[in-house]
This record gives sequence, structure tokens and C-alpha cells, in this order.
Amino acid sequence: MSIQLLLFDLDGTLVDTIKDITNSLNYALTPIGISKLTVDETKQFVGEGITKLIEKVLGEEKKQFRDDVKRKFLGYYNDHLIDYSSVYPYVKETLARLVNYKKAIISNKREHLSRGILHELELLGYFDLIVGSDTAPGKKPSDVPVRYVLQKLRASPEEAVMIGDSNFDIDAGRGAGVTTVAVTYGYRDIRYLSDADYVIDRFDELPAVLDIISSKLI
Repeated sequence: MSIQLLLFDLDGTLVDTIKDITNSLNYALTPIGISKLTVDETKQFVGEGITKLIEKVLGEEKKQFRDDVKRKFLGYYNDHLIDYSSVYPYVKETLARLVNYKKAIISNKREHLSRGILHELELLGYFDLIVGSDTAPGKKPSDVPVRYVLQKLRASPEEAVMIGDSNFDIDAGRGAGVTTVAVTYGYRDIRYLSDADYVIDRFDELPAVLDIISSKLI
């Protein structure tokens, strides 16, 4: 047995999108009197999808504005997907090396937005399947989207590896019985990554870790 399938988170793992998310949030929040968020403040809220993100920012006091803020956010974000977004170092060249694996994206961002970012940043062609928050009947930290990809791409949990920057990615992978690899350069502090099976500081360290994982399956 060997590793056949790689499951990747998107934001904070392959691409740095936090400034565009922050700008879109601020566009939607300013009309209701919420002070502009900084990039670092936004990082504390991201990871569970746009609805959860907005609910966290609004709190109980302004939760009645959720749907309006969400509509404004999505409208603005759709038009400003990659104004300031970029691919993390070593991602493209490493993905190009991983030609012998099936590869999928599992994002808590909506599928059409995930596809848009991947297309604009010239990453879409590396992947066999794109799963967004609205693709499968569940999203991270649930293991539902992981199991969805395993079924679609015909791989067993033992043959797959989940790579992400947050505890939501790790929890989703572990829940499905998949080996997990956390990256430390993303949006979550390293203390949230302690449950990962492996931790890497640079994306180009991934092939060596995959070799180690595969060697243990023999």
C-alpha cells in the first residue's frame, strides 16, 4: 500500500488570501458601524466558512445584520478575489513534483470562489477535484467532505493525506482516519496544530514527509 491521494486546504495552506477577505469584510461591516478589522484580527475568525466568520464578528449584539453583511461580503469578494492574494512560496514547484498523486482541494470557501482563486492564480490544473463549503453535505471540521473526496476519487483513508494550516483541517482528516500534515506558515498559531501527525514549516518539505508516511505503509 502507498499514498495515492493528497487533500489540501486552500486559504492559509496554498494561497494567502487574508487581505482580500479582510477588505471584503470591512466593506460589508462599515455600514453597520463596526470598526475596520486588521488582517491579524481577521485571522482569528477564519476557517469555518463565511457564515461562521460573520457570526463571530457580529456577536450577539448585531447578529440581526448577518444576512445583509453576508450578501455584501460575497458581492464584493467575488469582484476582488485576488487583488492582494498570492500563492505561498514553493507551492507551485512542489505541486508540479507531486504528479504521481491524485490531488483535491477541500475548502470551507464556496466552490465557485475556490475555483476562481485557483484559476486566477494558475493552480486549478494541478487538482482532480475541488470541494467547497457547498459541495458536500458538511464542511470542516466535519469529516464529511474528506469522506466525500475519498469516495469520489476511490481511495481508502490509509491511502490519503490531509494537508492544512488549521485545527479544522486536522480534525476533519483525523475524523476520516486520514494521516494529517499541518503547515505552520498559515493563519493558525502552532498551538492549534498539536494533533497533526506531521508538521512542516515550508511547503517544499511535503514530498519528504510523504516518503516517510509511505515507508510506514509498506
